[in-house]
Amino acid sequence: MADCCENKACAVDALRERQSATLKIVLGINALMFVVELISGMLAGSTALLSDSLDNLGDAMTYGLSLYAVTRGPRSKARVALFKSALILFAGVFVFCQVAYRIAVPVIPIYETMGLVSLLALVANGACLILLWKHREEDINMSSVWECSRNDIAANIAVFVAAGGVFLSHSGWPDIVIGLALALLFLRSAVKVLKGARTELKRPAV
Repeated sequence: MADCCENKACAVDALRERQSATLKIVLGINALMFVVELISGMLAGSTALLSDSLDNLGDAMTYGLSLYAVTRGPRSKARVALFKSALILFAGVFVFCQVAYRIAVPVIPIYETMGLVSLLALVANGACLILLWKHREEDINMSSVWECSRNDIAANIAVFVAAGGVFLSHSGWPDIVIGLALALLFLRSAVKVLKGARTELKRPAV
């Protein structure tokens, strides 16, 4: 019986080490892409690119919180997931504000910058998604991380599509529409993570 318990403890420790190693890598990638997309978005005048950069910042913060939660119990992980949902919600509200600003003060973004940076971000976030694949159903903590990473891929593709729309239409409306779509995606994800966390908190403490 003692050996069984020790083996389980070793398995749990090994799982935590694997999760921590993966989270450190994806945290670094998202922090770097936040800087790249923020600067590029400001230079290009792109709401979609700025929105994507904010998403990367939120993800970097989320991964940092997830690193903290790796060694905690299920209820602590659920509480961290609640905070993550608040971060995603904030990102959605911020993007709505950016969309409103661009409608009031329209510009034509630099589509070349949008397209190039969105492809770079797609490669970076694709690597994150591959790293997180094996952890996506391990617990509420890693499940919420997976949700964030999957959103990143959709957001990168959306920004690339927006760049093509700006090129074809010679207007900023495709950028605004994609920015609005990203905001709705953030809100949907926030609700999903919130529901998962609340379900975990309702379970009896062991």
